Amino acid sequence: MLFSILAIVSGANSYRGIRTFLKVHRRKLNKAFKISWKRPPAHTAIRYILQGLTAADVEKAFREHAANLNTAVSGARVVAFDGKALKGSFDSLNDAKARQVLSAFAVDTALVLAHIEIDEKSNEIPAVQKLLEELDVADHIVTCDAMHCQKKPSKPQPRRTRI
Repeated sequence: MLFSILAIVSGANSYRGIRTFLKVHRRKLNKAFKISWKRPPAHTAIRYILQGLTAADVEKAFREHAANLNTAVSGARVVAFDGKALKGSFDSLNDAKARQVLSAFAVDTALVLAHIEIDEKSNEIPAVQKLLEELDVADHIVTCDAMHCQKKPSKPQPRRTRI
């Protein structure tokens, strides 16, 4: 998985591209990770491995890894919550709004601790509350957008229509 991420960050955009990255950098990867690959795995093996992963398992592994990296830092701990619309995710043909994602960002370590998709008919407020329950932010300074300064953030405000 790590090698696939390194390949993608380096510009690979296919299973064959990941294999090419592994082939080109095999000796360096063998030395850095103390492995002894004589050749990279076939692109079909890479595909089977990556397709066998579930999004929930990958998210769980990344959250655990980020939490471990984040606990190594001492001093003032700041976690910033912010939502962003994903570029190009709207579909005007089917009248679908742009997808939005909320991220929890550790300011002192520059790590994304977690992220979740915001429901299409919702906003950041319930998403932040859900992430606050899932993450251990005790003894942290937590920052959010101004929309979280409502008096009763747990209850959505009813829409008023004029007749």
